[in-house]
Amino acid sequence: MKDELRSRLEREFDTIEEVFTIGGRELVILRPRNADDLITEADYVKDERLPYWADIWPSSMMLAERLLEEKGGGRSLIELGCGSGLCACAAALSGFDVLATDYYDDALLFTELNTRVNAGLPVRTRHVDWSAIPTDLGTFDVVLAADVMYEPRYPAMVAGAIDRLMAQGGHALIADPGRIAFPDFITEMETRGLLIADKDGREFRSGEIQQTITVYRIERHAR
Repeated sequence: MKDELRSRLEREFDTIEEVFTIGGRELVILRPRNADDLITEADYVKDERLPYWADIWPSSMMLAERLLEEKGGGRSLIELGCGSGLCACAAALSGFDVLATDYYDDALLFTELNTRVNAGLPVRTRHVDWSAIPTDLGTFDVVLAADVMYEPRYPAMVAGAIDRLMAQGGHALIADPGRIAFPDFITEMETRGLLIADKDGREFRSGEIQQTITVYRIERHAR
Protein backbone atom coordinates (compact mmCIF):
# COMPACT_ATOMS: atom_id res chain seq x y z
CA MET A 1 0.00 0.00 0.00
CA LYS A 2 2.81 2.42 0.91
CA ASP A 3 4.66 1.81 -2.36
CA GLU A 4 1.45 2.10 -4.40
CA LEU A 5 0.59 5.42 -2.77
CA ARG A 6 4.10 6.77 -3.30
CA SER A 7 4.00 5.76 -6.96
CA ARG A 8 0.65 7.47 -7.40
CA LEU A 9 1.81 10.71 -5.80
CA GLU A 10 5.05 10.74 -7.77
CA ARG A 11 3.06 10.28 -10.99
CA GLU A 12 0.59 13.05 -10.20
CA PHE A 13 3.00 15.60 -8.69
CA ASP A 14 6.51 16.87 -9.18
CA THR A 15 7.75 15.79 -5.74
CA ILE A 16 10.75 16.31 -3.49
CA GLU A 17 11.79 14.18 -0.53
CA GLU A 18 13.31 16.10 2.37
CA VAL A 19 14.85 14.97 5.64
CA PHE A 20 14.07 17.09 8.71
CA THR A 21 16.02 16.59 11.93
CA ILE A 22 13.47 17.30 14.64
CA GLY A 23 14.36 16.80 18.28
CA GLY A 24 17.29 14.60 17.28
CA ARG A 25 15.09 12.38 15.12
CA GLU A 26 15.12 12.28 11.31
CA LEU A 27 11.74 12.54 9.60
CA VAL A 28 11.56 11.90 5.86
CA ILE A 29 8.81 13.92 4.17
CA LEU A 30 7.64 13.62 0.59
CA ARG A 31 5.84 16.73 -0.66
CA PRO A 32 5.18 18.68 -3.86
CA ARG A 33 8.34 20.43 -5.00
CA ASN A 34 6.75 23.81 -5.68
CA ALA A 35 3.50 24.97 -4.08
CA ASP A 36 3.06 27.63 -6.77
CA ASP A 37 2.59 24.86 -9.34
CA LEU A 38 -0.56 23.78 -7.49
CA ILE A 39 -2.35 27.14 -7.68
CA THR A 40 -5.52 26.98 -9.75
CA GLU A 41 -7.78 29.84 -10.78
CA ALA A 42 -10.86 27.77 -9.97
CA ASP A 43 -9.80 27.24 -6.35
CA TYR A 44 -8.90 30.91 -5.89
CA VAL A 45 -12.16 32.16 -7.39
CA LYS A 46 -14.14 29.76 -5.23
CA ASP A 47 -12.76 30.89 -1.85
CA GLU A 48 -9.34 32.51 -2.40
CA ARG A 49 -7.79 29.16 -1.64
CA LEU A 50 -3.99 28.85 -2.02
CA PRO A 51 -1.98 25.63 -1.55
CA TYR A 52 0.02 26.65 1.52
CA TRP A 53 -0.16 23.02 2.64
CA ALA A 54 2.56 21.94 0.22
CA ASP A 55 5.35 23.84 2.01
CA ILE A 56 6.94 22.86 5.33
CA TRP A 57 6.77 25.98 7.49
CA PRO A 58 9.05 26.80 10.44
CA SER A 59 6.05 26.74 12.79
CA SER A 60 5.38 23.12 11.79
CA MET A 61 8.96 22.17 12.59
CA MET A 62 8.84 23.81 16.01
CA LEU A 63 5.46 22.28 16.81
CA ALA A 64 6.73 18.86 15.71
CA GLU A 65 9.68 19.35 18.06
CA ARG A 66 7.28 20.11 20.91
CA LEU A 67 5.20 17.03 20.10
CA LEU A 68 8.24 14.75 20.19
CA GLU A 69 8.78 15.93 23.77
CA GLU A 70 5.24 14.94 24.77
CA LYS A 71 3.95 11.56 25.90
CA GLY A 72 0.80 10.82 23.95
CA GLY A 73 -0.19 7.74 25.90
CA GLY A 74 -2.99 6.99 23.45
CA ARG A 75 -4.67 10.36 23.95
CA SER A 76 -6.77 11.57 21.02
CA LEU A 77 -5.37 14.40 18.90
CA ILE A 78 -6.77 16.28 15.92
CA GLU A 79 -4.66 18.48 13.68
CA LEU A 80 -6.27 21.41 11.88
CA GLY A 81 -4.41 21.81 8.60
CA CYS A 82 -2.02 18.86 8.46
CA GLY A 83 -0.28 19.81 5.20
CA SER A 84 2.21 17.14 4.19
CA GLY A 85 2.09 15.56 7.63
CA LEU A 86 5.22 16.61 9.54
CA CYS A 87 3.36 17.28 12.81
CA ALA A 88 1.14 14.25 12.34
CA CYS A 89 4.28 12.11 12.09
CA ALA A 90 5.66 13.60 15.31
CA ALA A 91 2.35 13.15 17.12
CA ALA A 92 2.06 9.52 16.04
CA LEU A 93 5.64 8.79 17.10
CA SER A 94 4.85 10.29 20.51
CA GLY A 95 1.97 7.89 20.99
CA PHE A 96 -1.09 10.02 20.23
CA ASP A 97 -4.15 8.62 18.48
CA VAL A 98 -4.07 11.06 15.55
CA LEU A 99 -6.75 12.37 13.22
CA ALA A 100 -5.10 14.61 10.61
CA THR A 101 -7.40 16.99 8.76
CA ASP A 102 -7.01 19.44 5.91
CA TYR A 103 -9.08 21.38 3.40
CA TYR A 104 -7.07 19.83 0.55
CA ASP A 105 -7.62 16.15 -0.18
CA ASP A 106 -4.13 15.92 -1.74
CA ALA A 107 -2.61 16.97 1.60
CA LEU A 108 -4.32 14.00 3.24
CA LEU A 109 -2.69 11.59 0.77
CA PHE A 110 0.79 12.96 1.46
CA THR A 111 0.11 12.79 5.20
CA GLU A 112 -1.01 9.19 4.90
CA LEU A 113 2.18 8.25 3.08
CA ASN A 114 4.53 10.21 5.33
CA THR A 115 3.06 8.80 8.53
CA ARG A 116 3.37 5.29 7.11
CA VAL A 117 7.05 5.94 6.35
CA ASN A 118 7.98 7.66 9.61
CA ALA A 119 5.67 6.14 12.20
CA GLY A 120 5.19 2.70 10.68
CA LEU A 121 1.43 3.12 10.27
CA PRO A 122 -0.92 5.65 8.71
CA VAL A 123 -2.89 8.02 10.89
CA ARG A 124 -6.57 8.57 10.26
CA THR A 125 -7.28 11.45 7.87
CA ARG A 126 -10.36 13.47 6.99
CA HIS A 127 -11.32 16.45 4.86
CA VAL A 128 -12.47 19.25 7.17
CA ASP A 129 -13.61 22.79 6.39
CA TRP A 130 -13.09 25.05 9.43
CA SER A 131 -16.19 27.04 8.56
CA ALA A 132 -18.38 23.93 8.79
CA ILE A 133 -16.96 21.45 11.31
CA PRO A 134 -18.66 18.06 10.79
CA THR A 135 -21.07 17.25 13.59
CA ASP A 136 -19.81 13.67 13.91
CA LEU A 137 -16.16 14.49 14.58
CA GLY A 138 -16.49 14.24 18.35
CA THR A 139 -14.00 15.86 20.74
CA PHE A 140 -10.28 15.39 21.33
CA ASP A 141 -7.80 15.59 24.17
CA VAL A 142 -5.48 17.76 22.06
CA VAL A 143 -6.26 20.13 19.18
CA LEU A 144 -3.25 21.05 17.06
CA ALA A 145 -2.49 23.75 14.48
CA ALA A 146 0.66 25.39 13.08
CA ASP A 147 0.77 28.88 11.51
CA VAL A 148 -2.90 29.13 10.56
CA MET A 149 -3.57 32.85 11.21
CA TYR A 150 -2.51 34.04 7.76
CA GLU A 151 -5.96 35.21 6.60
CA PRO A 152 -8.17 37.75 8.43
CA ARG A 153 -11.13 35.37 8.51
CA TYR A 154 -9.22 32.50 10.11
CA PRO A 155 -8.97 33.61 13.79
CA ALA A 156 -12.74 33.23 14.30
CA MET A 157 -12.83 29.94 12.39
CA VAL A 158 -9.92 28.40 14.31
CA ALA A 159 -11.15 29.61 17.70
CA GLY A 160 -14.57 28.18 16.89
CA ALA A 161 -13.03 24.88 15.82
CA ILE A 162 -11.01 24.62 19.04
CA ASP A 163 -14.09 25.39 21.13
CA ARG A 164 -16.07 22.75 19.27
CA LEU A 165 -13.40 20.01 19.17
CA MET A 166 -11.51 20.32 22.46
CA ALA A 167 -12.69 17.82 25.06
CA GLN A 168 -13.42 18.85 28.62
CA GLY A 169 -10.07 18.87 30.37
CA GLY A 170 -8.23 18.90 27.05
CA HIS A 171 -6.00 21.56 25.54
CA ALA A 172 -4.86 22.99 22.22
CA LEU A 173 -1.31 23.57 20.99
CA ILE A 174 -1.08 26.40 18.46
CA ALA A 175 2.25 27.43 16.90
CA ASP A 176 2.47 30.95 15.51
CA PRO A 177 5.39 33.03 14.13
CA GLY A 178 3.76 36.38 14.99
CA ARG A 179 1.10 36.69 12.31
CA ILE A 180 -0.71 40.01 12.29
CA ALA A 181 -4.07 38.29 12.84
CA PHE A 182 -3.00 36.48 16.02
CA PRO A 183 -4.30 39.20 18.40
CA ASP A 184 -7.71 38.74 16.78
CA PHE A 185 -7.44 35.04 17.57
CA ILE A 186 -6.86 35.84 21.25
CA THR A 187 -9.97 38.01 21.25
CA GLU A 188 -12.01 35.28 19.56
CA MET A 189 -10.80 32.74 22.12
CA GLU A 190 -11.72 34.94 25.07
CA THR A 191 -15.28 35.31 23.81
CA ARG A 192 -15.51 31.50 23.89
CA GLY A 193 -14.07 31.04 27.37
CA LEU A 194 -10.64 29.91 26.17
CA LEU A 195 -7.35 31.21 27.51
CA ILE A 196 -3.62 30.94 26.94
CA ALA A 197 -2.39 28.80 29.82
CA ASP A 198 1.26 28.74 28.77
CA LYS A 199 3.52 29.80 25.91
CA ASP A 200 6.83 28.42 24.78
CA GLY A 201 9.10 30.50 22.51
CA ARG A 202 11.37 28.48 20.21
CA GLU A 203 14.09 29.87 17.96
CA PHE A 204 14.12 28.72 14.35
CA ARG A 205 17.28 29.25 12.29
CA SER A 206 17.95 28.02 8.77
CA GLY A 207 20.49 29.93 6.72
CA GLU A 208 19.44 33.56 6.69
CA ILE A 209 15.97 32.77 8.06
CA GLN A 210 15.56 33.47 11.76
CA GLN A 211 12.18 33.37 13.50
CA THR A 212 10.82 33.04 16.98
CA ILE A 213 7.97 30.56 16.92
CA THR A 214 5.67 30.59 19.93
CA VAL A 215 3.78 27.44 20.87
CA TYR A 216 0.67 28.40 22.86
CA ARG A 217 -1.10 25.96 25.17
CA ILE A 218 -4.81 26.84 25.27
CA GLU A 219 -7.28 25.65 27.88
CA ARG A 220 -10.80 26.49 28.99
CA HIS A 221 -11.45 28.99 31.75
CA ALA A 222 -12.01 27.19 35.04
CA ARG A 223 -15.59 27.53 36.18
